[in-house]
Formats: sequence, structure tokens, C-alpha cells
Amino acid sequence: MSNLYQTLSPFAYALLRIAVGLALVPHGLRNTFGFFPNSGAVALNLKELAAGLDRGGYRPGHFWAPAISVTQLVGGPLLAAGLFTRPVALAVVLFLLVANVERWRVGGYFWNRLGLEYTLMWTIAAFYVLVHGGGLYSLDHLFGLDF
Repeated sequence: MSNLYQTLSPFAYALLRIAVGLALVPHGLRNTFGFFPNSGAVALNLKELAAGLDRGGYRPGHFWAPAISVTQLVGGPLLAAGLFTRPVALAVVLFLLVANVERWRVGGYFWNRLGLEYTLMWTIAAFYVLVHGGGLYSLDHLFGLDF
């Protein structure tokens, strides 16, 4: 079985990297452009997101709201494609670490109480991508950008 696992490892890693990157995109679409309006989002545009960040103590919200959107809408697809993987993964990990603090503050651990359980798993996955880079099936590897 060892040979099978070794053969599947690059595919499994690419799937993880793609999932982490693409999972960010719907959040960016919702918070930036108002997609998925019935999904329970507090903010459906950058102005509302900025105001919410200000209320939550993440000031200045007018700076952080676009930074979050760029991380999700640009960083997510770059991560999925494996292009500039480590720098993008670092931004995603930092973003998620802050999200974890906020989730802990709001709901403790359990996801069904708005806790950090869910974001913590995504943070660990993004950290794994940061440590491992683009991998064999990535644009970084194709272009020789593994740094």
C-alpha cells in the first residue's frame, strides 16, 4: 500500500490546496459584491464590511475590508492554481488567524455556536499549504517558482 499512497500523495495535496483556495472565493463574492444574500452574511458589500470591522475593533475598516476581499478573490484562485503559493498562503493564514481570534471571542470553540472550530481547520489546512508550497501539480512548479 505504501507505493499507492506515495503515488496518490501529489494528487491529494493538489486537491487540498485547490479546496483551500476555492473555499475563499464565495466569501469574497458575498462580502464584496453581495452574492448569496440569503446565506446569513452581515455584510454584502465593502462599505458594510468596513463598518462591521470598525464596530468589531478592526480599524480602520476601510483598509481591512478591501484587504480581506483581495485575499479572498485574488488570493483564493492563486492558491487554487498554485501560483505564488507560499506568499498567498501566508496572507491567508494571517487572515484566518485573526478570524480564529474573532470566532473564539464570539462563540468559543464549537462551530454551531459561531466558534473557531471551522476556521481553525481551514487555518491548519492553509498552514500546511504554506509549509509545502505549490507542489508537483501547481503553476509554481510548472514555472519553476517554488520559493
